[in-house]
Order: sequence, then C-alpha cells, then structure tokens
Amino acid sequence: MLGGYVGKILRVDLTKEAITEEGLPSESTLRKYLGGLGLGLKILDEEQPVDVKPLDPENRMIFLTGPLTGTAVPSANNLAIITLSNETGYSVGSSHAHGYFAPYLKFAGYDGIIVKGAAKKPVYLWIRGGKAELRDASHIWGKDTHETQDLIKDELGDRSETSVAAIGPAGENLLAGGAIETDKHHLWAKGGVGSIMGSKKLKAIAVSTRGGKGIRISDAEGLLSVAREWQQAALSPPVWAATISGPKGINQGYWRYSGKLKEMPPWFRRYKQSLLAVKNLSDPAFGPVWGKGVYDEAVKFKTKAVGCFSCPRGCGYTTHITTGPYKGVMTTLAGGGENMEGAAGMVGVTEPGTNFYLTDLYDRLGLDSSTPGCAISLAFECYERGIITKKDTEGLELKWGNGDAVITLLEKMVKREGFGAVLADGPKKAAERIGGEAPKYAVHIKGTGMNMHDWRSAWSVMLAQITGGASPCWQGAGVDAFSPEPDLGFPNLSDDPASAEGKAEAVWKTRSKKLLEDSLGICWFGAWGVPGVMDFERRAIAATVGWKDFTVEEGLTLGHRVSTAQRLFGMKRGLTKENDLDVGQRLLEAPIAGLAAGKAFGDYIVDLIKQYYTLEGWDPESGRPLPTTLKRLGLEEMAKGLPAD
Repeated sequence: MLGGYVGKILRVDLTKEAITEEGLPSESTLRKYLGGLGLGLKILDEEQPVDVKPLDPENRMIFLTGPLTGTAVPSANNLAIITLSNETGYSVGSSHAHGYFAPYLKFAGYDGIIVKGAAKKPVYLWIRGGKAELRDASHIWGKDTHETQDLIKDELGDRSETSVAAIGPAGENLLAGGAIETDKHHLWAKGGVGSIMGSKKLKAIAVSTRGGKGIRISDAEGLLSVAREWQQAALSPPVWAATISGPKGINQGYWRYSGKLKEMPPWFRRYKQSLLAVKNLSDPAFGPVWGKGVYDEAVKFKTKAVGCFSCPRGCGYTTHITTGPYKGVMTTLAGGGENMEGAAGMVGVTEPGTNFYLTDLYDRLGLDSSTPGCAISLAFECYERGIITKKDTEGLELKWGNGDAVITLLEKMVKREGFGAVLADGPKKAAERIGGEAPKYAVHIKGTGMNMHDWRSAWSVMLAQITGGASPCWQGAGVDAFSPEPDLGFPNLSDDPASAEGKAEAVWKTRSKKLLEDSLGICWFGAWGVPGVMDFERRAIAATVGWKDFTVEEGLTLGHRVSTAQRLFGMKRGLTKENDLDVGQRLLEAPIAGLAAGKAFGDYIVDLIKQYYTLEGWDPESGRPLPTTLKRLGLEEMAKGLPAD
C-alpha cells in the first residue's frame, strides 16, 4: 500500500442500516486527485445522478482525509466534506474543518466515509479500531452541538481518545447555513452540510483512536526533515501574525493591534480601516468603531489558546467573559474573525461579551453565522428603513446593537416559527419574502452567505467568492487582504486592492494552490503565504506517499483539474454564467466610506468573470470548459452529460 493512505473507505447506507468497506481507487486515480476535495468530487460526480436534490436521501455526504492528514507536517488535520450544496442546489458543497477528527478517522482505520440514505430515527455512527456501528441517537436529538459531543463521549466512556462531529437544532430543522461542529471549536460551515446531515437523521459521527493504528510513511526520516523546515518557514508570513494567539492568550493578532495604527503592518491597517463587516455593510465607517470597542475590552477576558493536531498555532481559544451581561460565561471559538462579524458585527452589537456569546451561540446551534447572520442583518436594516415594523417582527425592536433581539430571532428561525420562518432560508429568500425594496439591501452571493468580511475593499477576494466552484467560500483569496503568495509570484500584497487590475490572475493562481491543499488534507493556515511551501508540499508527498517524482507543476495542475471538475459538476446540474452574476446589489455598489469609497465592484464584474474564465481555459462567454482544457486535465469522461451549447 502507498504511504499516507490507510487504504479503506467506509460506506454507510442509513436507509438500509448497512455498513460496508471498500478499497481506495487505483494509484493513478489517487495521483490525479490525491484525496480530500479532489477525490471526493470525483466519487460524487461518478455516483450521484444529476436529478438528486441536496436534501434527498440519495445525496451522498463524503467525508475524506488526504494523504498528509495525520502526519507530522504543520496543520495536517483537514477533513473535507463533499456533497451537493444545500446553499445553491447545483454546485458541489465543499466544507473543511480541523481539530482532531480527521487524524482520528485515519488512526481508527479509514481514509474516509461515504454516507447515503436516511435513517428512520436519529442515529449516530461510531468508528474505532477498523470497526463501525450505528447507535440510537433519539435521546440526544434536539441537543446542541456541545451537549451532543459531551453526551456521546460519556456514553462511549472515552473522552480523551474520541472526537465527535455533531449537528445542532439548526441542522435537525434544515435551516439555511446548517453546520457541523467538532471538538467544540471547529465548524464544517459551508455547503449547508449540517442540514444535509440532519435530513439523513444522522446526529453525529464519533471516531475513537482506541485500538487503532498509525499511518505508514514511505520515508519517515525525510518527512520529519521537511516538517521541521516547513514549520520554521510557516512562522514568518503575516497571515500567521494575524491569527496566532496574542500575549494574553487572545486569538487574532489584530486584537492586540487595536487602536495602535502606527504599529500595524500595512496589510493590517487596510483590514482595520475597511474590511470589517458591520451593520449589513451599510456603514463601513462603523467598522473601526466596532472593532476597537470589542477588541480593547476582549483582551481583558480570561482566554486560553487551543491547538489542533500537528499545529503550533493555536487559533482556537476558550474565553471566560469577565464583564457585561454575560459575565462568567465561557465560549469556545475558532480562528478567523468572520464568525464574530456575521453573528454580531453585521447587526451592530458593540458590547464585547455579547459578541462572544452570540458567536458561541451560533456554534452551539450548529450554524454558520454568515447565511443566517445576513438574513438577520437584512431584517435589521429593513426595520431601520421602515420597510418592516414591529407588527411584522412580532414586537421585536430590530435596532442596531440589540443582541437580545438576535437571540430571539435565532430561536424562532431554528424552530421556523413566526418571523423567524421568514428568515430561515437565507438572505435572498428572506428579502423576497419581506418584499418592497428589501432585495436592494440583501448581502448574498448565489442566494447565500459568503466568508464574512466586507470584500468591497478587496476585489480579488470578492471575485474568488463569486466564482468559487463550491458556492461562496475560501477557494483562492488573491493577494488583496491578508497574505501575499510568494510561491506564486506575489511577494507582496496588492498595491490597490479596490481595483480590477490583476485580480483575475491572482484568483486563478491562488485557487489552484488552495484546491491542491484542500486535497492534501492540510489546514490552509499551515500553507497560506508560507515561503517555499509548494516545495515543502512536493517533498512531503514524496516522503509520505512515495511519489519521488511529484513536482510543483503537477500539484498546480491538480488544482486546475479540481477547479474545472467543480465547474463540470455544477454545469451538469444547471450552473450557468448567470449564476455567477447572482450577487446582492449591496456587494456590487460602491461603499460610502473606507478604502474603496466611491469604487463599485459591480462596474467590473462581467469583465473580471470573463478574464477569470479565460485563464481557467473556459469559454469566456459561457464559462464552459474548452475541449483543449478537458484533454489537458484528463476530464473528457467527466464532461460527458454536459448540456448542449
């Protein structure tokens, strides 16, 4: 067997209550797709009929590690979930989370899990020592994600060696933005994967290392050598400085820079001034006010960094709130500021402890804060503008900063009750239900939430969110916002992030690299902007798997292949160029303040999309992959079934 792979996939048919095992595809297929997103996409496209809908029992959920998952390289802890997106209904749903679940799955004896069908009653899946069984979950149906993880670990009697991936009430009730949480700090937050899991009555998956084995490495000494070099290099780029824990244990380096503009590096100053997502993106000038108010107080909280498997960063953290209405509450959050902006910034909540409490509440309910957060922030703006009144909101006063109203709305949304039902299916549908001028103010891409910053001041990120093959998510970031990519020819951040020049090329190149990493089984934070990382990845594949002749160019070609494969998958299910233009007006208009004041992304969107299509080797007018591209990437077979021109 090749190094890095266990060699087994677990298949679970919930309808038949059947569990079987099978081997991995051929070595040539593995080399072509590696694992994670790449391999999962190939399996999904081959197995799933094009008329299957996201919440149909026949929609597969594929949980896949990569060949580097569970090894000694930095951040070797990524597990990809691949399914038909419940956010769009036509694109692949790709979601990633970290912690310990992915390595534990390999140690328990499997490279991945393929789930289809729907159980008659709630169940959870337990995997350990090369064995698996379905267990009754009726007693934990309705519990939040934290309670579920604790109850299952207690039931199995193995807390220290078990990782649990669980949905909450949001996934059970098929809410837009339904997510899956693991290790209390990490969410599979995109693709609506939690609601798909809920539709299958699958409450959780628990993996235990007890009785498991290690991972075979082709050249263990060589892998340790490259892992040491990689980790040292990974400490240098600014994206690490932005997310590694601060001196008081607070995650997010930008907190410790709060209020000290002269000490901030240029990339951070840009972020501080313009990229914070607040008040439904209606008032960019409020961003620094919100950030300073929250972060200056947050450094006083009792906070401890929490790391993932094989990662020295510790971007997860626990925080004991020490002031305000939630004094004494402990929250368990993860790296990235998007969740707090979606949960609290977008509705103008400035009280620091309430920001933490709301973000933690989304996690416990099993919700990505972006999609429901944008629906709620839309309602707040519509209330401010008089489009809706207390009569519509059932007495709730939706004024900026009213955290109690957010909590009540979330409770109603999860139960699909009253005004909560109006908002329960995401910002675009909420705007249509509210009516009037509401659609003008809906923040959405393809009807759903995006990674929640104000990308009107970082156009390559905006373009990447719009053109991503797995609905809006981190599939290439360009070089406008946080980190350069020296290995791709971008040693510095863009001089003008709010311009069209060079954005399509930056997205195309960074996407290819990101999709490679999504297939390797590593967390992006261990590779984003790291000098020399593509050579480290090449050497790690050689040492782990045994492919000594694997090259950087082969890796980038694999990323191109996955990008085009995503396009093919979507087009066979209805994706067109018009879907890439389905973007809320608020995102297309010029912000009234900040770095991009007076500059409208919408003036350039059509041309930028055409440029991007051309670089991918797709027809610039339709986005259809060209025959020469299909042949170069070996995707002629996958292209069968495409609708006629």
